[in-house]
Amino acid sequence: MEINKGEGAVLGKEFFCEEEPGYLIEEEEEKELLEFISSGNLEIDRRLEGGIPAGSLCLLEGANDSGKSIFLQQIIWGALNQDKTVLFLTTEKTSKEVLNQMESLKRGISDYFIIGRSKIFEINAGYVEENPRLSESLLQVLLECIQRCEEELVLIDSLTIFAVNASENAVLNFFTECVKLCDRGKTILISVHGYAFSQAVLYRLRSVCSACLELRIEQVGDQWVKTMEIQKLRGARKTTGNLLSFDVDSEFGLKIIPVSKIKA
Repeated sequence: MEINKGEGAVLGKEFFCEEEPGYLIEEEEEKELLEFISSGNLEIDRRLEGGIPAGSLCLLEGANDSGKSIFLQQIIWGALNQDKTVLFLTTEKTSKEVLNQMESLKRGISDYFIIGRSKIFEINAGYVEENPRLSESLLQVLLECIQRCEEELVLIDSLTIFAVNASENAVLNFFTECVKLCDRGKTILISVHGYAFSQAVLYRLRSVCSACLELRIEQVGDQWVKTMEIQKLRGARKTTGNLLSFDVDSEFGLKIIPVSKIKA
């Protein structure tokens, strides 16, 4: 595999109320202690109840053109504006293509790229496709790259090219090792195509991840819209069923579409 490094209190009054159950108090205390990686979009952060929890492993599922890459780029932009350091590993685009796309969405990161706050590593997907038997070895190389890097936030877009040819155990081991890295402070987001895994493996991957987001393209009336379902999110009050629709806007990046507008 060829990996090219790119330059880059509430004011309280006294009042009487029933005592809250202990588990609710614990959840609130945990939420207050969590640090979040912002998407840089207030509406998206609101739906995520703050953003992506720092120190979490996030699985981002979706079909082609469902918005996975754009969502990851939005997270990169938000993180850099929080003074985080970022490593972006991509099998989908070149460094130049990533920078140009983010610039076109008014989410330019070229200055961060030049000073080394953000780094982009290109993974030669063609080499992986031509040498499928090496997928497990290359998956291990990818893991070692993440282990050695000093960046706080690591994003992989996408893991599919490795997953389709590696054994289930190799994939599960990769995610397990990523969980260990997150326990030590890293935040890792991994995008995948759902078809890359059996339902049994996908279920196990979701169980080890702190956050699971599924992006889809769905037809509503005569319109096709992109949707994101928050299936799992550490520290969130709602664990499932939080659904939002969005589009890609050249001025704002990801833009939430109100339900009333979709139905109109």
